[in-house]
Amino acid sequence: MPDTRRGIVAYGAYVPYSRLQRSAITAALGTGGGRGTRAVASYDEDATSMAVEAGRMLMRSAPDGLTPDAIYFATSTPPYLDKTNANVIHAALDLPSRVFAGDVGGSPRSVNAALRAAIGGGRPTMVVAADVRSGRPGSGDEANTGDAAVAWLIGSDDDGPLLAEWLGGASATEEFLDRWRLPEWNYSRVWEERFGEHAYLPLVTEAAEAAFKECEIEPGDVDKVVIAGLHARAVRGAARAAGVDGAKVVDDLTTVVGQTGSAHAGLVLAATLDDAAPGETIMVIHLVDGVDVGFFRTTEAIADQQPAATVAAQIEAGNDSLDYNTFLTWRGFLDREPPRRPDPVPPAAPPSFRSDRWKYAFVGSRDASSGAIHLPPQRVSVKGGAVDEMEPVPMADVPGTVVTFTIDRLAYSLSPPTIAVVIDFDGGGRFQCQLTDADPDDVKIGDRVSMTFRRLLTADGVHNYFWKARPIGGSE
Repeated sequence: MPDTRRGIVAYGAYVPYSRLQRSAITAALGTGGGRGTRAVASYDEDATSMAVEAGRMLMRSAPDGLTPDAIYFATSTPPYLDKTNANVIHAALDLPSRVFAGDVGGSPRSVNAALRAAIGGGRPTMVVAADVRSGRPGSGDEANTGDAAVAWLIGSDDDGPLLAEWLGGASATEEFLDRWRLPEWNYSRVWEERFGEHAYLPLVTEAAEAAFKECEIEPGDVDKVVIAGLHARAVRGAARAAGVDGAKVVDDLTTVVGQTGSAHAGLVLAATLDDAAPGETIMVIHLVDGVDVGFFRTTEAIADQQPAATVAAQIEAGNDSLDYNTFLTWRGFLDREPPRRPDPVPPAAPPSFRSDRWKYAFVGSRDASSGAIHLPPQRVSVKGGAVDEMEPVPMADVPGTVVTFTIDRLAYSLSPPTIAVVIDFDGGGRFQCQLTDADPDDVKIGDRVSMTFRRLLTADGVHNYFWKARPIGGSE
C-alpha cells in the first residue's frame, strides 16, 4: 500500500433543539438538578435519527463525489436489537448498496473500536456515534447526561485534503465495575464514585505515557486537550494523570449539553475543530471501561473548512424552555393519557421496501419533459400526463416555504398538538408533512423550513422513520 496519511476528511455534529434546564428538576422534585442545561432528543428522535442528521451534516461538507466505503454506527442506546440500525442511516443518506453498514454496540467505548477499524483500514469510512442518555428521575445521570450525535469521515490523502491527521495513540484496559445496564433497563446503575476514580486515573497515566512514546510527542507539544468520560471525578483528574497542562483542556460542553455517551468525545473534538488553526496538536483522552488516548494534528485545510453548522451555533439555537413533565413523558417515565384515537398502525415491510428511496432518502421524481416535481414520486406527470418519463430527484436538502398550516390538537402524538404544514420547495414540488421543533403559536405562512429525519411513531416494536419539516435555524 502507498505511504499515505490517514485522518479526518470531514465531520458533522448534531445537537437536538430541545434543552432541559437542570433547575427544573430541582423545582419539580426538590432534589437533583443543578446548574446549566442538558440537550434532549425530542419525542420523535432516537439514536438512529440523530445519527442520520450528523451524517447529513458531514456529507454537506465532504469532498465532492466522495462516497464512504463503509458506515460503522456506534451507540449504547440502539433503537433496535436483532436488526442493524446502521442500515437506516445508509438508506437515509441514499448511499449505494455496495457500501457496507454495521452496528458497533455496547458501551460508549464502542466508538473507539469503530474509529480504530476506520483508521486502520485503507478505504474512506464513515463512523457515526449517537446516544439518547437518561437516568431515573432525580438521579445524577438524568441531569448530567445529554443527547447528541457526531459523524466522521476517516480517509487518506487520496480521498481528499485531511482536516486533521491521525498521529497515533494507545489504550489501557482493565475489567472493573463502574456503570452497567441490562438490556431491559432504561437507565444505568453506577458504583461509588471514589472507586471509579481510583480505577481510572492509573489507566490514564499508562495510556498517556504509551501514546506520547509511540507518537514521539512531548506533553508541552500539545496545544489542546479533549477529555471525555461518564465518570465525572475521573475526568476532572485526567489532565494531571496524563501529565498535560490543565489550562489546555477545552470546554467539555457538559454545562450546556450534558455528557452524551458514545458521541461525547467526538462532539467535543468537533467543537474544537470548528475553531482550530492549522498545525495544532490535539490530544483526545476518552475514559470508558478503560482509557483510550489519541493525537490529531490539524492541517492547512482546516482553515478553509466550512461546516454545515458548527457545534456552537447549534447550542446557541437551542430552546431551553422544555417542561420537566414533558421530558419525563418523552423518556417514558411518565405514562400519560393518550389522545382518544386508535393506536397507530405499524408500517408494513413490503411497501417500505418498495419505496425505500422515498421513505428513507426523500427522493421524489421529476418529469423529464416538463420539469414537474412529484412528492411522493409518481409514474404519471401532473403536467402533460407523460407516463414513465421520470427521473429521481433528491429533495432532503432542498429548503422550502410554508404556504398553509393547521394545528391539530386531536391527532395521536406524544407531544400534542401536531403541526401540519404544506410546503412549496425551492425549484418546485409541494408536500404536506408535520412540522417539528416549533412552537405552534409562532408558526406562520411564509416561514422557511428544511427537512429533518425523524421517527414518526413506534407500533408493535416497529419504528416508522420518515421526514418532517423544521424551521430553518441553528442546525442548518
